[in-house]
Amino acid sequence: MAPLLIGLTGGIAAGKSEALAALGRLGAETISSDAVVRELLDSTEVRDRLVARWGAQVAPGGAVDRNRISEIVFKRPEELAWLEAELHPRVGKRIDAWRRSLDPTTRFGVVEVPLLFEAAMADAFDATVAVVADEEVRRRRAEQRGHALLDERAARQLDQDEKAARADHVVRNDGSLEDLERELSELLAKLASQEGRSGPEPVQS
Repeated sequence: MAPLLIGLTGGIAAGKSEALAALGRLGAETISSDAVVRELLDSTEVRDRLVARWGAQVAPGGAVDRNRISEIVFKRPEELAWLEAELHPRVGKRIDAWRRSLDPTTRFGVVEVPLLFEAAMADAFDATVAVVADEEVRRRRAEQRGHALLDERAARQLDQDEKAARADHVVRNDGSLEDLERELSELLAKLASQEGRSGPEPVQS
């Protein structure tokens, strides 16, 4: 039986990365599209494309300055479109290769995709999950992490209520990591029962 492929999304600072890590601890195989993008930005091939487009200032000392890239693309939509055209096919190939590499005995494969619905990728997954949190909690987390250009980033995305409405399942992340992991454990058990798979035992409180 092929692994159940889950698309994980949510608003900025809702806790997608925390949820992905928790799902990994619960036995799922996981990959983050953001992590793939970071790897690509560190590659010589992509760095050279960026320098050719925007000049050496975007890669001082030979390393791509992600903050500088963000400043360019979030203020200039045409440059964001160019960057996405460069990165998205490469990200897709990496994720497809990861999916094909999964052992047939794997129960769940989870892909974190911040723009899952915006990029019309939902149909690529067997199930979609949106992680949501209170607006004030999200803003506080974003500020603590030093997320620059928060409003510009948020403007590119559907609001989290819309993401939740489109997702097959919604997980709240307003509490502790233990609370989040417990809710995700219950979700995997539910998905496993629906698919006739052996899911994880629910986390005990």
